[in-house]
Amino acid sequence: MSLFDKCHGFTQAREVMAQGYYPYFQPIEASYDTEVVIRGERKIMVGSNNYLGLTHHPHVLEAAERALKRYGSGCTGSRFLNGTLDLHEELEERLARFMGYEAALVFSTGFQANLGAISSLVGRNDHVFSDKLNHASIVDGQRLASGEVHRFAHADMVALERELQRVPEQAGKLIVSDGVFSMEGTIVNLPGIVGLAEKYGAEVLVDDAHAIGVLGDAGGGTAQHFGLKERVSLTMATFSKSLASIGGVIAGPEPVMHYLRHHARSLIFSASMPPASVATVLAALDVIAAEPERRERLWRNTRRMQEGLISLGYDIANSQTPIVPIVVGEVQHMLVFWKELFDAGIFTNPVTPPAVPEHSCRLRISLMATHTDDQIDAVLDALSRVGKSMAVI
Repeated sequence: MSLFDKCHGFTQAREVMAQGYYPYFQPIEASYDTEVVIRGERKIMVGSNNYLGLTHHPHVLEAAERALKRYGSGCTGSRFLNGTLDLHEELEERLARFMGYEAALVFSTGFQANLGAISSLVGRNDHVFSDKLNHASIVDGQRLASGEVHRFAHADMVALERELQRVPEQAGKLIVSDGVFSMEGTIVNLPGIVGLAEKYGAEVLVDDAHAIGVLGDAGGGTAQHFGLKERVSLTMATFSKSLASIGGVIAGPEPVMHYLRHHARSLIFSASMPPASVATVLAALDVIAAEPERRERLWRNTRRMQEGLISLGYDIANSQTPIVPIVVGEVQHMLVFWKELFDAGIFTNPVTPPAVPEHSCRLRISLMATHTDDQIDAVLDALSRVGKSMAVI
């Protein structure tokens, strides 16, 4: 048997391609914030994580250009060796203050941040407790950790407590959860998790990839949203959503960040964030502070879309955030639905198993602060026409 037999036997994606309904790897030829061009056709983008619409902000673009000219195109090494710039250190100081912690550590991607933190901190005889709908980076970090993994049913505090009760009282414990669940648009029950963590002596890590810039009075994330900043041990955030760049960060107590600097393999053995990307995040933080109306506009757009979808008869599950799922059902029906919307000029994200249950396939809409009322209405109009023609509503 050849190692590549499974590759030759993988035909599912090619079959969908042949039918003309393959939704992935769509080549974007140009981007204009809320609109993109694909194969010469302009589409309204409601499939982006660019929540605050900062990827085209003049201050952000100018900062990236200045960094490119000053530092060059890349660092050509890891943070551990030659890849730390003064910009990296400035960003860590700014993020620690913004997120309300003693210190922060910047990684090249959010995936690497979770991977490095969890695998380094959860050692032999330690235990990690994870919501079953957590992001893949959390799952992979747990796989690399030496400790025991306990997965509990989504948002089920009774199941989490049952797992915590099984563990020796003196054992090291880490509860990990997404702050905003990216396929559901729901917010974690952080008060419940923090209460159990304090009862059983566990630390808490919140993945705020989709919450930074979105939740909280100042965009500080899930803990700020619930008023629990002092009671969450660690927070992870990515820069590829509201912060308009690429990269990730872990924020927490200084001794923990110092430990991760010297133990997180995904930091030590990866090239560091390019200068322009770091400068982009710094500039994005400037804009978040200077233009709080962007977050207000984001939530206004979110409510407009959610209310419009509900009035049309769509099932948007329990969405509480700018991530709004439209539950369609079976895979084939959902792919046809996606293609009809795509041809109508609307870019959405199809979600299929294993990300969701087999009969709960959905399209995921993501709102941006820079969407206009006319664009939201155009999306709702297309969803009305296509939904009725396909008997989805």
